[in-house]
Amino acid sequence: MSVPQGYRADSHVFLVPEDAPVTPVQPGWRREYMYRLIRATVVPLLRLQDAKFYVHGLENVPAEGPTIVAGNHIGYYDFISGALPGLLRGRRPTRYMVKKELFDHWLMGPVSRAVGHVEVDRSLGAGSVDEAVRRLGEGELIGIYPEGTLSESLELGRFKTGAARIAQASGAPLIPIATWGTQKFWVRSGPKEMGRAHLPVVTVIGEPVDVSGTAEEATERLKGAVDKLLIEARELYAELETGR
Repeated sequence: MSVPQGYRADSHVFLVPEDAPVTPVQPGWRREYMYRLIRATVVPLLRLQDAKFYVHGLENVPAEGPTIVAGNHIGYYDFISGALPGLLRGRRPTRYMVKKELFDHWLMGPVSRAVGHVEVDRSLGAGSVDEAVRRLGEGELIGIYPEGTLSESLELGRFKTGAARIAQASGAPLIPIATWGTQKFWVRSGPKEMGRAHLPVVTVIGEPVDVSGTAEEATERLKGAVDKLLIEARELYAELETGR
């Protein structure tokens, strides 16, 4: 794979600007057996597809300590792009907040438990929030899609307040991200492009969001930040498509 001018590549698939920070692999990565297995499976698939994931703003992600990453959700490949802020910052695994239905799935349930995702079960009330706060207290990186579901319109829907409440309770920085391009690969309804697609995906990471005030106020600031990053991601995507 040729690397575009101004970028450097990680695993021949993930590209960051040449001036992006270089972070040593964290010692705990060796113990992430399932996470490493998934990465070892997904990266060759992406190479076969000639997919290129461009990540901007990596300097906004802490290299260690409790961190929350929250952004838009437009395709199933978001679970790849959403994990890149951590993976490209010292191989930090992302523990996603995922619905109970996924934990009940015969295959994805055991996988989700093995990689340490956090189950979101509305019947448990604040239980998932408490668990996320506990994990953050251990220095984990938590990934959240505040819309709670895929946006079939590709525009931002209503953001739930969970990410803001978890940030307020834990003191962890709330990092906004926006991704564009994953909808070209695999969405809930519509055609899938799982062949050699030659398609780019752009993820832009912003500075931490101010979570002062009420959870609703912090959530509005988060949504506004993601909206601005989404505009930037779309513009970068258009430039990359033009240059292909």
